[in-house]
Amino acid sequence: MKKLRFAIFGTGFWSQFQLGAWQELEGVECVALYNRTKEKADKLAARFGLTRTYDDPEALLSTEKIDFVDIITDVDTHLHFVELSVKHGVKHIICQKPMGPDFASCKKMMEVCRSAGAKLYIHENYRWERPLPRFKEILDSGAIGKPFKARVSFNSGYPVFDNQPFLAELDKFILTDMGSHVFDVTRFMFGECKRLWCQKRTVNPKIKGEDVASVMLQMENGMPVFTELSYSSIVEHDAFTTVFIFVEGDSGSMYMGPGFEIRTTTKAGTTSEVVTFPSYDWADPNYIVNHESGIPINQNILDDMLGLGKAETTGEDNFNTVKMVWAAYASAERGEIIELDKFE
Repeated sequence: MKKLRFAIFGTGFWSQFQLGAWQELEGVECVALYNRTKEKADKLAARFGLTRTYDDPEALLSTEKIDFVDIITDVDTHLHFVELSVKHGVKHIICQKPMGPDFASCKKMMEVCRSAGAKLYIHENYRWERPLPRFKEILDSGAIGKPFKARVSFNSGYPVFDNQPFLAELDKFILTDMGSHVFDVTRFMFGECKRLWCQKRTVNPKIKGEDVASVMLQMENGMPVFTELSYSSIVEHDAFTTVFIFVEGDSGSMYMGPGFEIRTTTKAGTTSEVVTFPSYDWADPNYIVNHESGIPINQNILDDMLGLGKAETTGEDNFNTVKMVWAAYASAERGEIIELDKFE
């Protein structure tokens, strides 16, 4: 089978893990890297055995024969690179989450791809973290009966601004950065959201945007889900790189917590399962749950491009998560419950 050829736009912090994940797969080949500071692209290329780098995206797209692009640039450039890719006839475009810097940009990205007949995918990797599909598998088996409420938590004090300093300059932070993950996990686990209510605040005096948010969701099936997000937490078990989930059903409860342990409790008692991971030389073992998730999501997208399966995190699907993020901001600013079907 002919390998699909692709280029990466943006060689910042996350690109090393994304490229490492791609190189674990058959049927795909990275042929070029772009970065506005070419030295960064050169450094990543040398590490992964690549030879062609650019500091001009137009030159890359005009020169290289590629089947898709993987955009891993700052969020405020996503629309630009989507438009540029479409202009050069690229029909498959992967974009790092969050989709765009604001709701209007996200809608424009969707319109641009739709008009050009291009397929947009969003690299929303949390639902692919190894413990989460396993948690859903147990939940869907009926082990705790019919779920009636849940809590999804991300509470961390990890110094995320050290390796991604641009995050400290964002006017809107945790709801776009981590809310994108948390809301997508709730959709993956429990279906679509009907309405939400949000409160947010900034605790860290050195950043512009909010770093704490609490959002109450009501899913379309009527189930309440409480979501909490914090980058100012000092807790016994830090949740950085994943989420903790607690679900109650009419026959028991389930908890995914520290150490990637899934605990299932019924009247018969509690059972425990610890999810384990392989190791990769490009991945940090301390954050393997997050880094390793790039492999299955990339495979899922690749299968879609090859016509071998259906991608989960298409632009169309992820737009439902995007709508939740910006509805949460609207809720916090207005002090009111937002109905998702009326939010535009």
